[in-house]
Amino acid sequence: MSESERSRATGPTAERKSAPLLKKAISAPQVLNEAYNYQHPSFFSRGIRLDIKGVTILLISGTASVDEHGRTVHPGDFRAQTWRTYRNITGLLESEGATWKDVVRTTCYLRDIERDYEVFNEIRTEFFREQGLNPLPASTGVQAILCRSDLLVEIEAIAIFESDSKAARPAEK
Repeated sequence: MSESERSRATGPTAERKSAPLLKKAISAPQVLNEAYNYQHPSFFSRGIRLDIKGVTILLISGTASVDEHGRTVHPGDFRAQTWRTYRNITGLLESEGATWKDVVRTTCYLRDIERDYEVFNEIRTEFFREQGLNPLPASTGVQAILCRSDLLVEIEAIAIFESDSKAARPAEK
């Protein structure tokens, strides 16, 4: 083996191949269906689990007030939609052995931020207090057009925890 072949075989590329990035879609069918099962399918995962060198990262897609059959729940009721959205995210976190204490970031999309932000902030504060969060997740609020006209709020979340400390439940099929 030549010097350059030896260097390629033992360099950073060879090392990278020995520790693959493990990723899988996550779901919580007991609280919300998969987007590809909508009447008009959307092709995205409810979340992705990444396992990297002993650390797990959960990337939770924008989640709204949708039930296990893909229907909008509580149309027109901002408060109820916000609470259902938190319930859905909680189900996604629990499906991978995580809790809100593992959440480090949320992005909150409101259809009408000027009208609804004060109420949203009240609910978020109450919910985070109930969860006993300290420190609180980093968070950004954005006004946005959501995927359905009857949805008023959507939230994405990022959770990070040591892989060895929480065993993921097998995916339910």
